[in-house]
Amino acid sequence: MTEAKTGDTVRINYVGKLPDGNQFDSSEGREPLEFQLGSGQIIGGLDRGVQGMKVGDKQTVTVPADEAYGPHDEAKVQKVPRNQIPAEIDLQPGMQLQARTPQGPISLTVVAFDDNEVTIDANHPLAGQDLIFDVELVEIVKAA
Repeated sequence: MTEAKTGDTVRINYVGKLPDGNQFDSSEGREPLEFQLGSGQIIGGLDRGVQGMKVGDKQTVTVPADEAYGPHDEAKVQKVPRNQIPAEIDLQPGMQLQARTPQGPISLTVVAFDDNEVTIDANHPLAGQDLIFDVELVEIVKAA
């Protein structure tokens, strides 16, 4: 049986969990996730975890934060004047906002706010977290 290797296009079913058991993502109820191994389309630690699997294999892949979304960077947490956020937005802690930058759009999470300031976090919501994936290799669509 063929093992998945760099360059192969594969399809997986997965459940992503945090170390405390809380689920943050899953392919359940959707088509399996399709990607090319080694292409950077998914987080590096999961990509490496799928390599060597055979169709039908199931395994748990633990991805340290450095191989997922990186460490949480306090420099990406900033306070901005409340008037820089459109007044019609009903701010809530944990709310996701999008900002345009010269490098393209970025996602921001509202951490806190008052009448004068909004604290926003530009880190990925899973930055600084180790991730655990229960993975099943469903298909090797195209072998390299």
